[in-house]
Amino acid sequence: MTVTSPASPSAADRGRLDARPLVGRTGELQRLLQLIGLPNGRPGGLVVLSGDAGIGKSRIVSAAIGVAADRGWRVALGQCMDLGRSPLPYLPFVEAIGRLAATEEGQRLIERHPGVRPLVPRSSDGTAPQPDRGALFEAVHAIMTDLAAERPLLLVIEDVHWADWSSLELISFLLTRPFPTPVSIIVTYRSDDLHRRHPLRPVASGWIQLPAVERLELGPLPDEAIRELATGLRAGLSDAELARVIDRAEGNAFFTEELIAAGTVPGGVPDDLADLLILRLDQLEPDARQVVRSAAVAGRRVSHEVLQEVTDLEPAELDQALRNAVERFVLVSDRSDTYAFRHALLAEAVYQDLLPGERVRLHTAYVRALRDHPRATAADLARHARAAHDHETALSAGLRAADEAVTMGGPDEALHHYLAVLELIADPRVESAVDAVDITVRAATAAVSAGMPERAVTLVQDQLAHLPADHGPLVRARLLQSLAAAAALTDLNVDVLAVTTEALTLVPAEPDSELRCRVLRAHAQALADRSRHGESTGWAEEALAMAERLGLAEIASDVAALLAKLQDRLGNTEASEAALRQIVTDARARGDATELRALYHLGGIHYERGEVAEALEFYLRGAERAVETGRRYAPYGMDARIVAALSAYTLGRWDQVLQIVDTTGERPPMVADAAMAAIAMYVAAGRGESSGLRLQARANRAWGTDAVVSLYAGGASMDLYGQLGDLDQVWHQHQRLADELDAIWTDVQAKIRLGAIMIGIAADLTGCDEADRKRWTDRADWLMGQIELIVADAERRRPLGAESRAWQLRARAERFRLDARLGLSVDQAATVEAWRESVEGFERFPNVPELTRSRIRLAAALRQAGAIEESRQVAAQAQEVAEQLGARPMLAELAALEPPVADHPGASPLTPRELEVLALVAEGLSNREVGLKLFISTKTASVHVSNILTKLGAGTRTEAAALGRRLGLLG
Repeated sequence: MTVTSPASPSAADRGRLDARPLVGRTGELQRLLQLIGLPNGRPGGLVVLSGDAGIGKSRIVSAAIGVAADRGWRVALGQCMDLGRSPLPYLPFVEAIGRLAATEEGQRLIERHPGVRPLVPRSSDGTAPQPDRGALFEAVHAIMTDLAAERPLLLVIEDVHWADWSSLELISFLLTRPFPTPVSIIVTYRSDDLHRRHPLRPVASGWIQLPAVERLELGPLPDEAIRELATGLRAGLSDAELARVIDRAEGNAFFTEELIAAGTVPGGVPDDLADLLILRLDQLEPDARQVVRSAAVAGRRVSHEVLQEVTDLEPAELDQALRNAVERFVLVSDRSDTYAFRHALLAEAVYQDLLPGERVRLHTAYVRALRDHPRATAADLARHARAAHDHETALSAGLRAADEAVTMGGPDEALHHYLAVLELIADPRVESAVDAVDITVRAATAAVSAGMPERAVTLVQDQLAHLPADHGPLVRARLLQSLAAAAALTDLNVDVLAVTTEALTLVPAEPDSELRCRVLRAHAQALADRSRHGESTGWAEEALAMAERLGLAEIASDVAALLAKLQDRLGNTEASEAALRQIVTDARARGDATELRALYHLGGIHYERGEVAEALEFYLRGAERAVETGRRYAPYGMDARIVAALSAYTLGRWDQVLQIVDTTGERPPMVADAAMAAIAMYVAAGRGESSGLRLQARANRAWGTDAVVSLYAGGASMDLYGQLGDLDQVWHQHQRLADELDAIWTDVQAKIRLGAIMIGIAADLTGCDEADRKRWTDRADWLMGQIELIVADAERRRPLGAESRAWQLRARAERFRLDARLGLSVDQAATVEAWRESVEGFERFPNVPELTRSRIRLAAALRQAGAIEESRQVAAQAQEVAEQLGARPMLAELAALEPPVADHPGASPLTPRELEVLALVAEGLSNREVGLKLFISTKTASVHVSNILTKLGAGTRTEAAALGRRLGLLG
């Protein structure tokens, strides 16, 4: 044990020096601090903290130690050690008293309480006195009491699963004997070490039944926390690597760190970690070790019945072996007569420890056991057959497993099995009559349904490149149709129209065929994507007629949805909407995926009309139906979720946005995950949270793959870098993003928005010397010219949408603001009029955040023009919304509109709510405590505090309280 004092700071330093962010444990840390009395300043809490090895107990204790030390508490830290069957008595306390004896204060305390002398390595006369147990316990309690006399003491005793019996008794005494001074205690142990006969088990059970003792159990970290931890340890991990880490670590921070540090993310357990895990097997009886090794071949879970078949043990012997493995926390059992490894990595480590021949023999035994088993899955049989080199069984079971996964709505699993079959077919040692082209097309379809159209494109392109010279035209046409269907859903550099044009030449027009029908449908979509709506309509009508003749209901429905969308593009919006509503009804009755496409298009119609709330409802319905039908990441299902989040953002429902993009418990494909991260970045930017840039690595993984994701990630990055004052980085982000949009899209109206944002950030940050004036005048001229060209090109095809028009007006208004910043002559009346038009634009297209921002800047223009009262009215409208959003940058901009407090003697610059917050801040309350008092979120309290500091011109909370008193704002 180490006791902190001015001369002995090491225990407190543990909390301060461990500077790693506490990932995923904020809630538990706040709970722990509350239990020991830190937030309310009333120490005296007693906490028993438990959790599996590596789950994060030491890390959260370090954080608590750091907080306690920062608050001026003493910290005493004692650690038990694994000394096998010969633990040292009172080890965690011997260290404490020995270190204390080296200080003058400690010597005085020991003289005052001599009963503690047996814990001092050597007394002053060189002898080691015999302990009097009662006197010793009383003396330790008294010393802790004295240490806490001047300031609170936090006593931490870690890893008591290794403690000797004497230490456990002393800890029990300290937990049951109240302290007259402020002493808080934290005791930690590994819950997975407490087998039935462990000496701590009954003791710990007694501790947590004490009225004064609180128990805190640390469970596994959520997937999102493991993702954050892994990416913090190693940048650039792929989506597949991250998913693998999350699966294998099972919420264990130590396992995550070891997997990343060893660089064995794709597979295999790091040697050091494997050795540590395998140690558990050394505690088992021989038969139990054999059973555990057999179970490891099954994977994470295995039934008692199958284990009986693959082991050579008699039933009674198997029962005893399993009991031993369960009692030692290697396996866990459930009520379904099934056993599982307590940790998946333990199963991997045991499997990794098997010899090659041993693995093959055990897998062969599993194939025999599962081949005719009524409850065996084709997926399990295929896996064991591959490992046993039973290729015939592996192929037949693999295909059956893939088809079962498709039927059950599991496209990810189906893709996995199809790829395994393709790998077997490609092996020259395997004789097979399975059609590789057919499996490739099925695999591509599964990849698209799983939200991985890029993977589908790669699969089909590879098969096309390896087609034999004597392939027939229909074989190539089938692959081209599959390629076109997948590539149309991506922004990859594939000329889809050229692909479908070639496919049409390979499939005869007569007789009618499903392949011809699919190619016609793909060709119509390719033309629609190039805005050749008239031509697209003709090909789509031909495809629809053929689908109806052939009775292909789902294809007919899909083509009908395309025709309905084309009606909208051609100006027949009412007819389009009516057709789409009927398609939704019919498709739902049949249970086909066209329902998702029709709901998505209906949302788009309302969105373009500026009916964003109505659009949001359709998008949410589409996303919900995608989940219900097992197509969570399929085309139009995931798209609906993305646009639902963007619609909620536009409506100012930022908390709802974060709910929509929350992927906790999911395994989203790379592009979907990047999209969720990009939209979360937008909320972070709106609220002024620079931590949002940490999401950039996730969002940027889709760069060059999906332009929509790049657009939103890039736009949010521009805002965030602007808030950091890095104008050069903002310009770099703008140019990089504009280049990508030019390379991928023919209709680049999104660049109107980007240009307006860029000019606005420049107006906030640029200098006004001659070089800045020249640079930003030229850049603004170029940006405005680009916007004019884009608008003119768009209006040749159809009227400019309400959203694009609003951003065009915003860009014009921002140019006035930039010119004023550069010191150029600006017509104030024209500036006010430009900002009025910007406000009106975002009223027609109800983008709540941008309407609010435009109102703030209109208020500034009105104030500059001398219309003070109208300026205040407009600003008041914006203030209310900005506070609801928690938009710190907007609130700071609003605060800058009013002159300093000194210009208004006797008047309060704060709102009534801000006065309430200021009063609580003056009492010393934290943002969290302010939120609890006023029934608002911590984030909202933080926004109010930031606004107060800005309005009062204060640099700290203490200074704000002092200014408030001086100005008479506090009662």
